[in-house]
Amino acid sequence: MNAASILLVDDDRHLLESMATWLREQGYRVGAAPGFQAAIAALERETPDLVLADVRLQDGDGFDLLAWCREHRPGLTVILLTGYGTVETGIEALRAGAFDLLTKPLIDEELEMAIDRALSQRRVLEENQQLKAQLDKRFGLENIVGHDHRMQRVFDVIDSIADTKATVLITGESGTGKSMIARAIHRRSQRRDKAFVEIACGALPENLLESELFGHVAGSFTGAISEKMGKFQQSDGGTIFLDEIGTATPALQVKLLRVLQEFAFEPVGGSQTIKIDTRVILATNEDLAEAVADGRFRQDLYYRVNVINIELPSLRERASDVPMLAMHFLESIVKESGKQVEGFTDEALSAMQRYSWPGNVRELQNVVERAVLLGKGSLVRPEDLPAHLLSGQPVFSISPSGSKSLKDSLADPERAIILDTLKANNWNRNATAEKLGINRTTLYKKMKRLGLDNVPHSVGS
Repeated sequence: MNAASILLVDDDRHLLESMATWLREQGYRVGAAPGFQAAIAALERETPDLVLADVRLQDGDGFDLLAWCREHRPGLTVILLTGYGTVETGIEALRAGAFDLLTKPLIDEELEMAIDRALSQRRVLEENQQLKAQLDKRFGLENIVGHDHRMQRVFDVIDSIADTKATVLITGESGTGKSMIARAIHRRSQRRDKAFVEIACGALPENLLESELFGHVAGSFTGAISEKMGKFQQSDGGTIFLDEIGTATPALQVKLLRVLQEFAFEPVGGSQTIKIDTRVILATNEDLAEAVADGRFRQDLYYRVNVINIELPSLRERASDVPMLAMHFLESIVKESGKQVEGFTDEALSAMQRYSWPGNVRELQNVVERAVLLGKGSLVRPEDLPAHLLSGQPVFSISPSGSKSLKDSLADPERAIILDTLKANNWNRNATAEKLGINRTTLYKKMKRLGLDNVPHSVGS
């Protein structure tokens, strides 16, 4: 049975009743209205999935009803019916917003196909609206948690500049959420239905990065066997987010400056100028003013990218947000994993607030995910947290004298990971080795090298 509802409008009582009966036999829920005013009254009581209306009605016509629906029920699909169909009438109906114009006498198969197409389009539009709502929730400001006054200022700036075309530079330490802020700006702008394209400038070598950004023509370099559209062109009408912009080479900086000034460029190896309408958002964890002073970043490009600067505070600067962020991440992870975890003990939250979070929000998210997945109870306890967090010492902490060797620095996180996994598996070495993806002999050697072979099992618990 088809649960879709249809309002049938026709002043021919015999045709109205016979069509209504046939549509009900096809499984539709059908309401019948003998004229314009009766149709309006029915639509004010309940909105169906589809309206089938005759063009000629005694107290109006189908075009009047279509106009009313466009104004008062803009998402409602309308199919018009006529016994005097012409090409001109069909064009007029489509221009007025009708889904289709069918000519009487109606053929059952033709009517059924038209209804199927109309309802299918409606389902697609509804799915798109749901997807858009999910994207807004996932990437909108509502998903960026923070009551700290510094974050409130960031939210105010985003609201103020979202609908402008001004270039935005987002600065802050790694892990503070620069990518999320860029997406929030895009989602709150009129460009939200266009592409959001993100690229990490520091992740690609210079020649590949230039091709990724601007595209290339066939034969422009070894391996360029076909043309490629660049990220700037892909984001035309939308937003491009360039992360780690401080790593851009001098040659690339020149091309970026031109794009930001003229919104035009040529693909690698090409001569055709491509014009774009793209919002540019950039991010860096470097001090670009210092890079300009050192000669590593062009001064004119710095002034061009620094039109609007959003500086994200580190997590240690807004420790009051840690409980709220932790609970936000916990709820998200619980929803995805199905684990029955309700929250944190006071002791666990206190330990998390005392920690300096050198990895910022990203590190907090990872810690909460680990605690939820490896924890055994309904609340996250201190023993579910990493050992270095409980000690208050970051994994990569360096002594004030700078005397700590690279080998020692790298050993710290390895020791913490192995210790945490041993504790999670009740010091079962076979299970720990399997969890870490190494063989048991390798685990024994690492434990001995890292001083874990004689550690009492109660450490950190």
